[in-house]
Amino acid sequence: MENDLLKIISAKMDSLSKSHKKIAEYIIKYYDKTAFMTAQKLGTTVGVSESTVVRFACELGYMGYPDLQCAMQQLMRNNLTAVQRMEVTANQCENGDIFEYILSSDIERIRKTMEQISKSDFNRAVDMIASCHTIYIIGSRSSDALASFLWYYFNLIFPRCKNVKATTTSETFEQIMRIDENDVIIGISFPRYSMQTAKALKYARTKGANVIALTDSRNSPIAKYAHELLLAQGDIASFADSLVAPMSVINALIAAVSVKNIDMVSRNLQTLEQIWQKYDVYTQSDEEEI
Repeated sequence: MENDLLKIISAKMDSLSKSHKKIAEYIIKYYDKTAFMTAQKLGTTVGVSESTVVRFACELGYMGYPDLQCAMQQLMRNNLTAVQRMEVTANQCENGDIFEYILSSDIERIRKTMEQISKSDFNRAVDMIASCHTIYIIGSRSSDALASFLWYYFNLIFPRCKNVKATTTSETFEQIMRIDENDVIIGISFPRYSMQTAKALKYARTKGANVIALTDSRNSPIAKYAHELLLAQGDIASFADSLVAPMSVINALIAAVSVKNIDMVSRNLQTLEQIWQKYDVYTQSDEEEI
């Protein structure tokens, strides 16, 4: 899927007008930059009008420039280096307030996630988790933080929940070697995608386990192994991955699973509160300063 846009351009190159060829050649050479340009900026950069850029997108078979832009972003989704991502962020923020830009972008990611996520997929994922024997959770690199957060709360709810650490390939498989059709594995991966997570989900699928994938695109390498796919908007144009949207989905999963198992969760939390109080796990608001 990553090379579809380049194949389309290559197939149509000979039939393109002079102006459209200029755009095509620029995209081929600098798709990592053009993926985040507006139609107006791309036109100015290449030396054509904004309307010419829009017509070029339609000439390639896209509904409009936004669809072409999505194709360019998908092309470079897993190829953009950390340095390139930093450059994109700097370019997008060069004339504005970085604080406002980042927070506004995160708000937009949550809005888009609400629009694109399948409620039926979400509900089926909740049912899978609530009724399984053992829950395995895996995420590596920046997604490890998401996996650890989800595991922390699920571990309070369920008696059998494992946080699979995607270290070496052998160690990863050692942690999931007993997975079977009674279990669920939740894989979390965002660009740049983890090979370890994809391998783990593929293995789990062959063992008959139910697979839930939390990722940003249907073209993600872990999506094809999922029984239920939860799509959350990530951020491929920043050095630091934005985890706001996937974290919101995870919060929704925790809440939904808790409500579905409310009696068990209540008993567990009552026990935990007694333990926390007995062993002074948390400070009390009326305690003297330590």
